[in-house]
Amino acid sequence: MEDLKKIIREVPDFPKKGILFYDITTLLYDPQAFRRVIDILAERYQPLKPHKIVAIDARGFIFGGALADRMGVGLAPVRKKGKLPWQTVKASYELEYGVDEVHMHKDAVAKAEKVVIVDDLLATGGTAHAAIELVEQCGGEVLECAFIIELDFLHGREKLKPIPAFSILRYDQ
Repeated sequence: MEDLKKIIREVPDFPKKGILFYDITTLLYDPQAFRRVIDILAERYQPLKPHKIVAIDARGFIFGGALADRMGVGLAPVRKKGKLPWQTVKASYELEYGVDEVHMHKDAVAKAEKVVIVDDLLATGGTAHAAIELVEQCGGEVLECAFIIELDFLHGREKLKPIPAFSILRYDQ
């Protein structure tokens, strides 16, 4: 996986001073690297036979859409407030200075459907935890949450328990 890490651009002081931002756009520029990421995810989740991939706004859509297509399953988007045109379920999560919420169409996941939640990055776990809540409100079952990058030092996977988490690349600082 070190070869994939070398492709990720590290941007210091973005979006604010003191933050080291892991930019996945450089991975997207590289078709072999992008294909490898989707291969890794598909090999992991094909045996679990999920009914849908639930992808988190916005970069999760890139990986979730490609994975859903590769696996031949549906895609259910989790969006920020005010972005979906029909009836939704909602879940809130904490930000550094306040609270935000995500929404999903209430018919995006049917009762007893098994899903994998996909996003580009696991940091504190707030958004992924909210996505788990959305799936559960619809009566679905989350098999696992998948991420391209995990920032171990923020302990986000603790917030997802008992749902397991899988990350292709992990950083401890």
